[in-house]
Amino acid sequence: MENYVDNSFNHVVSKEQVKSFFSGVYAYMFLGLLVSGTISWYMASSGLFLELFVNAETGSVSPLFYVVAFSPLAFVFLIQAKYRSFSMGILIILFIVFSALMGASLSSIFFVYSIGNISTTFIVTAGAFGAMAILGYTTSVDLSKMGSLLYMVFIGIFIASITNMFFKSEAMGYWISFIGVFVFTGLTAWEMQKLKAIASDNSIGEGDKKKLSLIGGMSLYILFVNLFLSLLRLIGGRD
Repeated sequence: MENYVDNSFNHVVSKEQVKSFFSGVYAYMFLGLLVSGTISWYMASSGLFLELFVNAETGSVSPLFYVVAFSPLAFVFLIQAKYRSFSMGILIILFIVFSALMGASLSSIFFVYSIGNISTTFIVTAGAFGAMAILGYTTSVDLSKMGSLLYMVFIGIFIASITNMFFKSEAMGYWISFIGVFVFTGLTAWEMQKLKAIASDNSIGEGDKKKLSLIGGMSLYILFVNLFLSLLRLIGGRD
């Protein structure tokens, strides 16, 4: 049996254990993307988005849209803070609800961009994301310092994005998206290296490792969606 030796933890972990952990990570990531994609497409195509989130008289989005758009943050914090005390079943339910809420807010892109532009950008995102994921997994360079710096930039981007919701500056939106592409690709490599360390740590119990695979899948999902949105604003074009 092939083994990995992680010097930082000094534990021996089988190749099968690492493979099993990442299988779970990617399964949850793809589950989140599937749920979000299905919900967003249905809400846009059925007219439910316009019915729930758009004021028919003014044409502006309703307060409910902002509640739905920001509510996934609460689920992220809840899952990360309480994963040890919650059962795996509850965590999966919370993750699915999180993904559904993300899909509800993402349905707005169908009213701004064409299906062709959305599909093309999704493919480009998958390629860039996959390349950085492989880089993060295989590199021997410690990415922790880079990750900490990019995470701080990410917080700045988040605050700037909220501010721009009120100012609606196209130039500001462009620069946020441009910087975001570099931030989210870099964070993808950092996150993969971090997940590899978790997978290689045999001191983590099997139950906790399964829960951490869900959190890892959620983290990669968030990075993928943010990279997709950044690229869509830059190269997607508008209808």
